[in-house]
Amino acid sequence: MSSGGASARGPAGAGARGAARSGLWAAFGGLTTRGRSFLAAGVAAAGCSYVLGQSDLLRVGLLLAVLPVVCVIVLHRTRHRVTGSRRLSPSRVPATTEARVHLRIDSVSRLPTGLLMLQDQVPYVLGPRPRFVLDRIEPGGRREVSYRVRSDLRGRYPLGPLQLRLTDPFGMCELTRGFSAFDTLTVVPRVEPLPPVRLGGEASGYGDGRHHSLALAGEDDVIPRGYRHGDDLRRVHWRSTARYGELMVRREEQPHRAHCTVLLDTRGIAYEGAGPDSPFEWAVSGAASTAVHLLERGFSVRLLTDTGSSVPGPDGTGGYGGSAHDSADAAGLMLDTLAVVDHSEETGLAAAHDILRGGAGGLLVAFFGELDEEQTVLAGRMRQRGVTAVAFVLDPAAWAYDPPSRGGQGSRAGFDGERRLRMLREAGWTALPVTPGAPLADLWRLAGSAGPAPGPGDAGGGTAGGWSSVAGGRS
Repeated sequence: MSSGGASARGPAGAGARGAARSGLWAAFGGLTTRGRSFLAAGVAAAGCSYVLGQSDLLRVGLLLAVLPVVCVIVLHRTRHRVTGSRRLSPSRVPATTEARVHLRIDSVSRLPTGLLMLQDQVPYVLGPRPRFVLDRIEPGGRREVSYRVRSDLRGRYPLGPLQLRLTDPFGMCELTRGFSAFDTLTVVPRVEPLPPVRLGGEASGYGDGRHHSLALAGEDDVIPRGYRHGDDLRRVHWRSTARYGELMVRREEQPHRAHCTVLLDTRGIAYEGAGPDSPFEWAVSGAASTAVHLLERGFSVRLLTDTGSSVPGPDGTGGYGGSAHDSADAAGLMLDTLAVVDHSEETGLAAAHDILRGGAGGLLVAFFGELDEEQTVLAGRMRQRGVTAVAFVLDPAAWAYDPPSRGGQGSRAGFDGERRLRMLREAGWTALPVTPGAPLADLWRLAGSAGPAPGPGDAGGGTAGGWSSVAGGRS
């Protein structure tokens, strides 16, 4: 919850008193037409009473003139005794999903407020600007209102600042109170549930197939560590304790987690069009769905882009793993990163290639935009020997927004899409073409059922041609 802040009283001194007088004088600018009319009528009545010598008219003039002045003074003091706060529920939502914003107004004044008009500042993509009219708030009372926001586009959107317009009961004056605090709504990519298929090379970390390095270790193979507060005393390793002179405990089962890298091609030249149904948004949503799915299945996941930047992990390697709580935090951080990812100015995949070739392997899932022949060869080299690699490749002909104009740009791709897929399969990739509206769950299931094609230097059965026929049936 973000608070607009309670009433702030300035420090004592001539400077503070001068600022208060200046603020009070500026408050007279909030007089309404009624208030100005009363003030003018009062001054006119007082002048006429002096000319005509009518004391009763002077009393009427003073009443008319004093009433708006008193309203300004009271409202000026009340304005700084009203606090506002905002709460998002939730603060992170998928695209096309609604979030609710709760606003709360508290009065810390000893006097009741007049009519309140509340307005919150929101970006136009989240919907119309919300406005509310609140009845008078009793001393120490509060009012709560709420509104909904929704965005079809991912991103981070500021909400606020909150503005409150106060009026006195007589309608003589209107003053605006602005709060400096604001909140941020994070709209993350849509995450599509994926079926639990088994991809090659992931048995050691998938579901119940994980193995433990020290579970079968003998007594002489135990690697002890220092005792920590809360450790079970039954795990104390007395031989190591006697050797090191301090309490040492046994390290029990340590699971070897399967690693995965999700590669997202963000090159601006690889995609056409914009908006929630553009091919780039499909790729971002696919990367988010894959990362969340593999984290839930027990993988240690790294998110990598064509620029070479990755979401770093606690161990400094860019991977996440550990408990379910760690996986949830990792999924949240990756979704936050994908919420603001944009097109890069890179023209090639060299940066990502260097990182993948120097890594430790593991499952590789890539989402590629349009590839020319040079980048296809480079992408094929990203896969290390014995590593399962799955590529979802944009079909530029199917995603073309302006086919006639694209016909004159055929040299941009350099060769047809089928040849591009064949080159990736010959390099050992499981390559699937992506067409508009293609459900990622179906493509994911197809990748798991067909199996990878062996690349150069890989041993094993299967042929690239056999896989090509399966994928070709889906294109």
